[in-house]
Formats: sequence, structure tokens, C-alpha cells
Amino acid sequence: ENREAMLNSKSNKLTEALEKANQIFDGVCHAREAVLDARFLVIASNIGKEKANELHSEMSAFDSTAFAEDLLTFMGINRTELEESDDSDDVPGDFLPSDAWQTVGEEASKYFRRAPTFHYMMGSFKSEPPVPKQRIERQKKASKGKAERAMPAQLKKMEESHQEATEKEVERILRILQTHFENDPNTPISFFDFVIDPNSFAHTVENMFHVSFLIRDGLAKIRLDEDELPVIEPTKPSGRGEEDSRAGARNQVVISLDQREWK
Repeated sequence: ENREAMLNSKSNKLTEALEKANQIFDGVCHAREAVLDARFLVIASNIGKEKANELHSEMSAFDSTAFAEDLLTFMGINRTELEESDDSDDVPGDFLPSDAWQTVGEEASKYFRRAPTFHYMMGSFKSEPPVPKQRIERQKKASKGKAERAMPAQLKKMEESHQEATEKEVERILRILQTHFENDPNTPISFFDFVIDPNSFAHTVENMFHVSFLIRDGLAKIRLDEDELPVIEPTKPSGRGEEDSRAGARNQVVISLDQREWK
């Protein structure tokens, strides 16, 4: 409503309205009130832009005559000397120096730097029409039985090779554990000393993964020592066999280990 009064350069009503809006915004607690505040901000911004456009100062105004005088002076022409020599008949018609525009061009080139254009050493490549793609006819879907026999065959080989590598690594770790325990059966083996690789966090995780198979299959067990720290030892074979391994499989735990704890 007071748009014209706010656009006046001598008026401070726009500033007063903004200060009042800042005070009211402290009490905003509903979405509708925030929307009204946003609408007010848009209106105030538009008024501020118009108010700024209406401000004129002599410093910001462009004077074409003054610019031309400065340009001629930069080219090497003294207008005062030319005016004094206007009475003489020896004034040449073309009073611009021969290198005047070259001087302007060299100065202007500093502000218009461009990247060098790209040229082909052996000419541009010859454009050829694209080769039409051959239409590939879709094969008829095989019967369900054939598809089941064809696809898993390759995957089964990969799974078997991975499983064989895991089994070999588990057997190797079991032999190491049994060797340590046979050499000194009275000294418990620290679980963390057994699995942690000080130089590789990934190798440490792999060791814990392989040791978990020993625990699952009942080939080793983990217990807490007097300091409440885990120790590992191989299990003694008993006559029950499978029953012991199944019972051990029911008593697994999850151990969390991040890089900070590993370090």
C-alpha cells in the first residue's frame, strides 16, 4: 500500500518494515505464518531493487564524450594542441597516428583472452554414415528344465572352487591352532592374538571369518579367561561326534571389530 513512499530515496519506511518483520518472525510457529513472511521478503526485495535502480550518481553515469576524449588521449592525440593549431593551414586531415588502433587493440587484448582454436594436423576425420545394425532375432525360450540345467552349471563350478579354498584355509588354521596347543597346552591362546594381522585389517577379518567355521563345526571353542578376554582352544574329540558339533553350532556369537579397535 505504501509502495510509492517506500521508493522515495529519502524515506526509511522499507528499513522500518524489515525491522518490524524481523521482530514478528521471532514468534512464527505455523507454516502459514512462514509463508506470509516469505511473501513479504519477495515484495521487499523487489522494492529494494527498484529503489536501487532509481538511484543515479554522476560517478556511475556513462559520459560518451568524456570516454571519447580519454580514448583519443590514449591513442596519443593531445586535443589542446590541435585546437591551438586549428588556425594554421597545415593541419593534416587524418590526425590519428598510424599505430593508434594497434595500441588500443594491444591494450584490449589483455581483457579478452581466448583459448587457442583447435586445428587438425592431418585434417578433420572423414564422416561416414553409420553401419546399420544387424537385427538379431530373439531365441525362443528354452524349456524350464533345460534352463535350470544350463545356467547353474557354471555358477556351481565357481561356488565349488570358492568353497574348496575356504575349506583349505579353515583346515590350515585348525592345524596352526592344534600345533600351538600341543606345544604348550597349559597356556591359553588369546583369540585376538590368534586372528589379528597387525598389518592388514582385511586379513584380520578373513581370519575371524575362517575361525568362525571352526566354532560352528565344533572343532574349536572360545571361552573367557580371568580377565574376561576371549581365548581359543581346539576341542578334544569325543565319542558323540555329530551331536557335539550340532550343540556347538547353537552357541555362536557375533564379534564386532572396527578399524579403530583393530589399531
